[in-house]
Amino acid sequence: MGCLFCEIIGGKTPAHFVYEDSTHVAIMDIYPIHRGHTLVIPRIHHEKILDMTTQSVSELFTRVLPIARGVIEATNADGFNIGQNNGRAANQIIPHVHVHVIPRYSQVGVAWPKRSIADEKDLEELAAKIRRCIKSA
Repeated sequence: MGCLFCEIIGGKTPAHFVYEDSTHVAIMDIYPIHRGHTLVIPRIHHEKILDMTTQSVSELFTRVLPIARGVIEATNADGFNIGQNNGRAANQIIPHVHVHVIPRYSQVGVAWPKRSIADEKDLEELAAKIRRCIKSA
């Protein structure tokens, strides 16, 4: 089996897109830590961030800011985490660089809850709402 994110980017596997440009995409995480958990992914496959150039890393994180703002506005979250894992030991499940934007809610606290499969209809509706909230990248 190939890279799941490459399959999504190539249109072979469905996903709920919240952002797309010629070099990056952002999709809803189907195993969200919290509602609104979004992944920002470069179109070019790199397994780890250390495989990327400084310019490529800069371009990736340039996308994170407007996407995070869109996620926070759409979900009314009280805060958010940004995460980027490298290698199996760091809990990188998909070996393609990606940045997690994880909304956080005061009433939930700071614990990392067990992840579950998200509802497809909720993902679709929330993805559309986040798209509307993203100002520009």
